[in-house]
Amino acid sequence: MNLTKFLNAINHREVLKNLPDAVFVLELDGKICWVNKKTITLFEVEKSILENCYFDDFVTEGMKTVAKSANKRTSVITGAISGTDREFFAELNARFYDDQYYVTLRDVTAMTGVFNNAEETNRLTKDKNLMLEKLSTDLKAPLQSMLGFSQALLDGLGGEISEKQEKYIKIINKNATDMLFFMDKFLEFSHSEANYYRPEYKPFDLINCFQSVLRANEVAFCAKNLAVNLDVEEFDKKVVYTDENFLKTILQNILETSIKLTEIGSIDIKVFHPEEEVLKEYFPHITDNKKVMQISISDTGMGLTETEQEDLFDPYSHLDKVNKKNIVRAFGLGSALKLAEKLQGTIWVSAEVMKGCEFNIIIPIDKDSDE
Repeated sequence: MNLTKFLNAINHREVLKNLPDAVFVLELDGKICWVNKKTITLFEVEKSILENCYFDDFVTEGMKTVAKSANKRTSVITGAISGTDREFFAELNARFYDDQYYVTLRDVTAMTGVFNNAEETNRLTKDKNLMLEKLSTDLKAPLQSMLGFSQALLDGLGGEISEKQEKYIKIINKNATDMLFFMDKFLEFSHSEANYYRPEYKPFDLINCFQSVLRANEVAFCAKNLAVNLDVEEFDKKVVYTDENFLKTILQNILETSIKLTEIGSIDIKVFHPEEEVLKEYFPHITDNKKVMQISISDTGMGLTETEQEDLFDPYSHLDKVNKKNIVRAFGLGSALKLAEKLQGTIWVSAEVMKGCEFNIIIPIDKDSDE
């Protein structure tokens, strides 16, 4: 349901009264300050009682779930309990408006079979990723062997080779290199997709983090003669609080994409605190923009079409396509997005064909902003 158009209406509560879903209006601390008739029916509690209670009294991890839905602008399935102790599943949608949360709830208990299937799918996904983690060395070992021996032959360690043999060995070497890169990105996406890795929050030097990632890409920058500019003038924090390894992986995967899309020109990295409008959209519960970091990575490359942007972060969408050349890129960007989401942030892209791309990363960086 699109709550935004209701929230923008002058008499939005009059509209909300007659919605088929239960509607709560909540203060920032979770206190219920208004409900509609459907809420009274669904939760089997008098209006006067509801409006003197807190949302967490009726919904599992209520305010945490509300913040998650509002931040990601998506529905969340959660558990709820009525005033008569009847437990049920609910689909929750939340939006932040005028210093309050507007929340709709719909009883979806009849769909528990779907949720059970989803739970089973999640379990199988976790098991699959755990298996891949344990087999990762075995999966990559043959490729590493092919890469090492083919390079040794090219270096002359096996004796003199003919021009034709050299040509074939170079093909083997390149294919092994490409396949090893593919496997690395595939395994990385599998790990980020599962709850196998959890963030380890700690303070660290942000500039050192960026310099480490840039040094790792020096050869790629030089190969294309790309200028790289890092701008942190608008950012007033040297030490930030988040997971450094997650952030490095996010930056690495986005830089890999920018480098591949850019044949001439530059890649610009800018670090700053988000504008008020951006902060409200993604983190309505955070009022101080100093607690949030936004990173913009823009390039002068070939850009992306609107179709490419639609499934840029989803490798699964490429499986049914005839041309699967972009699936490796989707693995890398998909990993970056999932890791950003684990840090309670997100990533989005703006791009035009032949006008380059701009990737934006936004994450909380203050200890007190953790949910």
